[in-house]
Amino acid sequence: MPYFTSPADGTRLHYVDYGPADGPVAAFVNSAYLGSEMWEFQMPALAAAGHRCVSLDRRGHGRSDDVWNGFDLDTLADDLYGLLDHLDLREVTLIGHSMGSVEITRCLTRHGADRVARVARVAFVAGIAPGVVRTADNPDGLDPDVVRDANEVCRRDRPAFFQDGIAGFFAVDRPGNEVSEAFMQYFVQRAQLSSPHSTAAVQELVATVDVAPELPKIDLPVLVVHGTHDTSAPLETTAHRATRLLPDATLRTYADAGHGLFVTHADQLTSDLREFMTD
Repeated sequence: MPYFTSPADGTRLHYVDYGPADGPVAAFVNSAYLGSEMWEFQMPALAAAGHRCVSLDRRGHGRSDDVWNGFDLDTLADDLYGLLDHLDLREVTLIGHSMGSVEITRCLTRHGADRVARVARVAFVAGIAPGVVRTADNPDGLDPDVVRDANEVCRRDRPAFFQDGIAGFFAVDRPGNEVSEAFMQYFVQRAQLSSPHSTAAVQELVATVDVAPELPKIDLPVLVVHGTHDTSAPLETTAHRATRLLPDATLRTYADAGHGLFVTHADQLTSDLREFMTD
C-alpha cells in the first residue's frame, strides 16, 4: 500500500493513486471521519476517463496512522501539501468535501507561491468553508456551544451519533435521494473507523474554524457545489458566503441534495467535476 510521511511530524499517511500517471490530476480531500473510499463514484469514473486521481487518508482516519497530535489546521494543510510534494504533482485540481474545503484553503494560503505550479483549480463539494459557526462576520452561523454540545453527544456514544445522523446526511427524505439501508450502514461503519481521538479533534476544529479572511487570497478558479438541503453546512452561510469571498468562483446548487451529495447526486457531480477540469 502507498504511504508517505508527513513533512510536519513524520506521521505515516496512506493515500490512493488511481488512473494513468500522465493524466490530468485530481486530488480529493476527504470529509471528516471518512477515508478515500468515500469517493467510490467519482475517483474510478474519472480515472477511467483518463484522469490521475489521488486521495489522502487524514491522520487518524482510514489507513493512516492513529496519532495524538497534528489535528490543527496548519498541520492538516501541511499533510495535504506533503502529498502533492511527495508525488511531485503539477496543475492539480484540488477537490474537498466538507472539512476538506478548509484544509484546501489553508494549504493554498499557507504555502503561498509554492502552490502556483502545483494547483490549477479548486472544487468545494458541500464545503464548510468559510466556517459553520457564528462569528461577527457570520451572524447567522451555528452557535458554537450548540456545536460543542453535539460533539459531546458524539464523544459519549459515537455509534449512536453516526447512526442518528446518517439519514439527514443523505437527505433521504427529499425527492430522488434514494440510498439503501445497507449503504447507509456501510457509511456508519466507515465513519467509526476514524479513531475516537481524531473524531473529537476534528469536531473541535469545525467548532472554531473560520477561514473567511483567507478565501479572497485564492486567486484560482473555484467550483462551489452545494445542496439546497444540506443541514451539516447550510447553503447560505457556507457556499453562498464562499462564493462571495472567492475572487473567481462558480456556484452550482443541487436541488434537494444534502451533505452526502457525492452519493445521491454522484453522476451529476462526476460530470460537473470532469467539465470543470477540462475547461
